[in-house]
Amino acid sequence: MTDHPKFMEQAIALACRNAKEGAGGPFGAVIVKDGKIIAEGANLVTQKKDPTAHAEIEAIREACQQLNSYQLQDCIIYTSCEPCPMCLGAIYWARPAAVYYWNTREQAASAGFDDDFIYSQLNVPPEDRSIPFRQMACSPANHPFELWKASTIKIEY
Repeated sequence: MTDHPKFMEQAIALACRNAKEGAGGPFGAVIVKDGKIIAEGANLVTQKKDPTAHAEIEAIREACQQLNSYQLQDCIIYTSCEPCPMCLGAIYWARPAAVYYWNTREQAASAGFDDDFIYSQLNVPPEDRSIPFRQMACSPANHPFELWKASTIKIEY
């Protein structure tokens, strides 16, 4: 595809507009299918008061609505920065064909967005993370995974 620069420039333009207007963080993303932008997103964390309102998440939500699907096969995501761990997870769940990014997580850290810290926490045992995670033992009568495995109406993803 020869339009990669055009789509990346659009993601960067969204990030720059967000930075100038103070609508949210300096991040933008576009999702392309068949050579056309089907969704775009900018970081709206502070505006929406929602820590999940990252550019990639906003764009993925819009693209899924546009396609009436929970997956983005045959789509390409262009994002102004290497995705944070949350967005990385969402991207893998959405299953696009490819992701292109411009800035690195190290560049984001130098601007005060320390996604690299979260990446480092993934390798720490859950109970030793900066926010401790503790598994709880309990025995409900209906274990969700057993119900899922036995379901005849589930939609696997």
